[in-house]
Amino acid sequence: MSILNGLAMGSLLFAIALGLSLVFGMMDVLNLAHGAIYLVGAYVAVALVADTGGLAAFVLAVLVAAVAGAVLGGALAGLTRATPHHLDQALLTLGIALVVTELLSVAFGNDVQSIGTPAMVGGGVNVLGETYPVYRLLVIAFGVALAAAVYLLVERSALGSVIRATVADRAMVSALGINTGRVLVGVFAGGAALAAVGGVLAGPILGAAPGLDDEVMLLALVVVVVGGLGSVRGALLGAVLIGQVQALGTALLPEYASFFLFAAMALVLLLRPAGLLPARTGVPA
Repeated sequence: MSILNGLAMGSLLFAIALGLSLVFGMMDVLNLAHGAIYLVGAYVAVALVADTGGLAAFVLAVLVAAVAGAVLGGALAGLTRATPHHLDQALLTLGIALVVTELLSVAFGNDVQSIGTPAMVGGGVNVLGETYPVYRLLVIAFGVALAAAVYLLVERSALGSVIRATVADRAMVSALGINTGRVLVGVFAGGAALAAVGGVLAGPILGAAPGLDDEVMLLALVVVVVGGLGSVRGALLGAVLIGQVQALGTALLPEYASFFLFAAMALVLLLRPAGLLPARTGVPA
């Protein structure tokens, strides 16, 4: 079951890390508020779902979190356009993250909040002779569907062609009459929306609590480093790998789980400094 747990965690990490990877790879913006946006999604689930919410309330929480994440992402895109240096971006987004998390603490308190699994998907099914939660299987399915959807969007659609062209040569795309600013804001907003949705989906597994944003942000950064900056396939591979390392480490030697996580990252960087599947010349791969 640890392998399935790793796949479920990997699916959540993929949703969270994908936006972080693309925003840094495409817009060259280091967004340290990404974890705070995830936490916004988790607390949206607390407000709308709580312990006894049904499937309709859960779906509503996903939609509200997506909108809230997109709005926050769009605002961050506008704020960071005036700060081209990475240090300034890091300080600005870190400050915003601290403000957002403090507001959440004031609104919801500092205790760990649990989020109920919708009753319709709250049972278990038999997998290789053991009972496994249906909800976690749905999270894995979500990760697969998200990977397919992102691939079709980036690689097979007209919008994806505009995004790739904007990354490769922003000036040329702008000369063709395309508003590259809107394209980049859209990518930022989409990535932030995925982080917030990830907060809702992870709620029944991880709950919501102050400090969880830092843990998630750290895991997302590890995924980005392992997979390769700006790469869709790299984010997927990195998320699956880190999800497995974390799940197996927690199951076998929980006191050394963090060591295994960073040992895996160090090994990848030693063998592949640019990550396992880095984007080619800055273009999402």
